[in-house]
Amino acid sequence: MTDTDHREYVLTLSCPDRPGIVAAVSGLLAERDCNILESQQFGDGESGTFFMRVQFAAPPATDPDELRGAFAAVGGDLALDWRLHDTADKQRVLILVSKFGHCLNDLLYRRQSGLLDIDIVAVASNHPDMRPLTQSYGIDYHHLPIGPGGRAAQEAEILTLVEHYKADLVVLARYMQILSDDLCAKLPGRIINIHHSFLPSFKGAKPYHQAHARGVKLIGATAHYVTADLDEGPIIEQEVARVDHAHGPEDLMAVGRDMECLALSRAVRWHAEHRVILNRDRTVVFS
Repeated sequence: MTDTDHREYVLTLSCPDRPGIVAAVSGLLAERDCNILESQQFGDGESGTFFMRVQFAAPPATDPDELRGAFAAVGGDLALDWRLHDTADKQRVLILVSKFGHCLNDLLYRRQSGLLDIDIVAVASNHPDMRPLTQSYGIDYHHLPIGPGGRAAQEAEILTLVEHYKADLVVLARYMQILSDDLCAKLPGRIINIHHSFLPSFKGAKPYHQAHARGVKLIGATAHYVTADLDEGPIIEQEVARVDHAHGPEDLMAVGRDMECLALSRAVRWHAEHRVILNRDRTVVFS
């Protein structure tokens, strides 16, 4: 089998931990002449749950529906919660942003340069500021101000964009609006936020000023899935940097912006590569 005559898939699964799971999956793939390229497993002793990610190459004649049917049969026997993804299908991403453009710019650049294998289908904002940047990459920009209809009407427009562009993922790239419980419920596990703090410390307004006032020696940024519990969603990635007494609030903000870009881009990439599996209020990340 050469690099040009196969299709690659990623299988992710979770289930009650028991012997024979890896053997069942690898045996099924071997029977179909599939070649395992990468395999990672984790058994969570606390919850008794087993997690697995397998990336494999399948012969060109492989029928994806037959493959899914085979996994469904195995899944029923082992109580698997499983997903099969064709790696040729890029994640379609809608980005929401406000007035801070560093994370948006980073994602656009990484996508254009091939460092982030996603399809950014559109950018939306409650402000018009990021339109020139977005359109310079040839991507649609939607200005969605919060008007007379309030936040509910604006969020309805966001959902319309998700449906119109068939977005798989919504990324909050410093989008400074709190999403409603209703919107979070409609897109579970499909919204990633970057928080300008090393959660759970220094929530709310001016976190870098709070950090400076406390004389911190480490600051950070956190990328997490959005839930109805504000800034309490499952954490995907965190980035930290060491600082000292010479760093003023503006210096901390500059360092923080770089960390926000790094943490968010990693979280988006790992999600797009199907490396993140939810484990109750936490995540398993096969990075």
